[in-house]
Amino acid sequence: MALSLSACAQAPDQSSGSSAAATTAASGSASAGAFKACIVSDSAGFSDKSFNQTSLAGVEKAASELGIPTAKVESKDDKDYAVNIQSMVDAKCSIIVSVGFLLEKATVAAAKANPNIDFAIVDSQPEDAPSNLKPLIFNTAESSFMAGYLAAGLTKTGKVGTFGGMKIPTVTIFMDGFAQGVDYYNTQKKKSVQVLGWDAKKQDGQFVPQPNPFQNVAGGKTTAQTLINQGADIVLPVAGNAGNGALQVVQSSGGKASAIWVDADGCKTQPSYCSSIVSSVYKGMDVAVFAAIKAAKDGSFSGDPYVGTLANGGTGLSPFHTFDSKVPSDLKSELTTIKADIASGKIKITSTAQPKK
Repeated sequence: MALSLSACAQAPDQSSGSSAAATTAASGSASAGAFKACIVSDSAGFSDKSFNQTSLAGVEKAASELGIPTAKVESKDDKDYAVNIQSMVDAKCSIIVSVGFLLEKATVAAAKANPNIDFAIVDSQPEDAPSNLKPLIFNTAESSFMAGYLAAGLTKTGKVGTFGGMKIPTVTIFMDGFAQGVDYYNTQKKKSVQVLGWDAKKQDGQFVPQPNPFQNVAGGKTTAQTLINQGADIVLPVAGNAGNGALQVVQSSGGKASAIWVDADGCKTQPSYCSSIVSSVYKGMDVAVFAAIKAAKDGSFSGDPYVGTLANGGTGLSPFHTFDSKVPSDLKSELTTIKADIASGKIKITSTAQPKK
C-alpha cells in the first residue's frame, strides 16, 4: 500500500526548494504502530549512481523482503539535514537511516532527542553517539590499497591520479589507501609510479570546487582533466555525483585514460561508462542498511558499529568486466595475495581516517 507523506514528512521550508518531499513506498501496511524504515540522503541525492543510491537499495530491499512501509527524503543542501531527519521523526519512522558523514551532527542530535527511535548512519562513527544510533562504516582504505596496486600495475604513463569531493575522512580514506597501494607496488616492483592529486603524508590534494562539490559534475570534470593533462592515465574519483565528470573525461579520451569507480560497482550503476571503468572500490552499504533495518524490526538492534572490511566482504574490488582480459594473470594473483595479507594484518595500512576499532 502506497501512502503519500506530503503533509507530514516534508521539510518545513518547502518554499526555498531546499529539500524534496518525503515519499513512502512499501508492500506492507502503514497503519498506526506499524514498523516503518526511513532514509535521508546527503546533498548528492539518491540518483548519484554511487553512495546514496546504494544505501537506498538497502531500504528498498527491506520493503520488498520484509514487507514494511518505507519513506525517503532527499536533501538538496547541507542546511536540510536536521529538517529532513525531523520530517522522518514526524512521519513516525521506527528506524531512520542517514547517509553520510555530513549528517553526523544532525543525526546524533535527533537520536538523543528520540530515544525510542532507532537510527543508523552510513559512513560516520560519532564519538558521542547514543545507544540507539548504529554507525555503518567501511574500511575502504583496505580495498583502495588494492585499487592503488591495480592502477600502478596497469598504468602506461607511470602516473595515476585521485581527487575528492571534500576533505573529510570518508573521502580521504580512499585516497590514503590508493596512495599506499601505489607505494607498495613501487616497493615490491622497484618502480616509481607517481600519484597525482593526493599527498598522503601532507594530507593534501585535489578536491572539487565549492559550492556543493559532490553535485558539481562540471567541477569533477575539470579536476579529472587537470590530472589527465598532468599525465595520469588512471583516475580514482571520490566525489559522489561529481565523479561522473571524471567518467566523461576518461570516456572521451579514446582509451588513453580510464577510471576506478567507488562505493558501488560502476559497471552496474554506470553501464554507459563500463568500457572506461577498470574496477570499483565497493562498499556494501545496501547490505549494512538492510541488516540494520532487519535487526530493528526483529528487536535485536544495537548501537554497536558495523565495520565493513575485506575480511567480512563489506568492502572490496568489483569485477574487471571489460578490462578482465587487460589485467595480467600475475597481477590478478598478486591482488589475491594482497587481499589475504591485508585481512590477516600482514600488510598494515596507516590511514588515520580508518574506522576506530
